[in-house]
Amino acid sequence: QVQLVESGGGLVQAGGSLRLSCVASGLSFSRYAMGWFRQAPGKEREFVASITWSTGRTYYADSVKGRFAISRDNAKNTVYLEMNSLKPEDTAVYFCAADQFGGGSSSPGPYEYWGQGTQVTVSS
Repeated sequence: QVQLVESGGGLVQAGGSLRLSCVASGLSFSRYAMGWFRQAPGKEREFVASITWSTGRTYYADSVKGRFAISRDNAKNTVYLEMNSLKPEDTAVYFCAADQFGGGSSSPGPYEYWGQGTQVTVSS
């Protein structure tokens, strides 16, 4: 049974930082591209960042480029999202997702497995 469990969300003031973690189990983690998506109330789920399975190449949404960093530790079956200079518009539920042999797609479609999400709230 595949599980993705996110943690690290919370309430932070604008300009602050958070580090999200997503621990995967039940799959061969190193064979999966991992992505972070977010969904704010009343909005569609949107791409945040991704990292490929093979080379570890990273991709970012323009809205988070230079502020967020995605990384992975295959030994710990974990993907991270370091979020700095947070803004109120970053407020959302953040989800991690896994795509076997994926190329780090910015579309949610290719991702086969999803976590339950962790809430990030940025106050102004």
